[in-house]
Amino acid sequence: MADDRIEVLNVNAPHHVTRVDRAKYEAMRHALLAVLPDAPPGMTPAEAQAALLPHLDATLFPGGEKAGWWMKCVQLDLEARGVLARAPKAPVRLHRTGNVG
Repeated sequence: MADDRIEVLNVNAPHHVTRVDRAKYEAMRHALLAVLPDAPPGMTPAEAQAALLPHLDATLFPGGEKAGWWMKCVQLDLEARGVLARAPKAPVRLHRTGNVG
């Protein structure tokens, strides 16, 4: 079924589109947006990953398996869509922008 995949963007490669599993993408998107703050300075990716693990569906991410890869995939897509933003200086810190993308 074609609807079981979703196109994702990458803020670091603006013209590159990838198709990934829709259920895992949407579960991770929901979890990531649930834990990230609305304003800077935000959370580091490590802080966000630790915070979102309890929000993940155990059938899609048993024991948090592959959560790091999926979080990065969703993070880069949401940054490309303007839903997330990074702090201007290191270390990388993420926050929601208020855009729904």
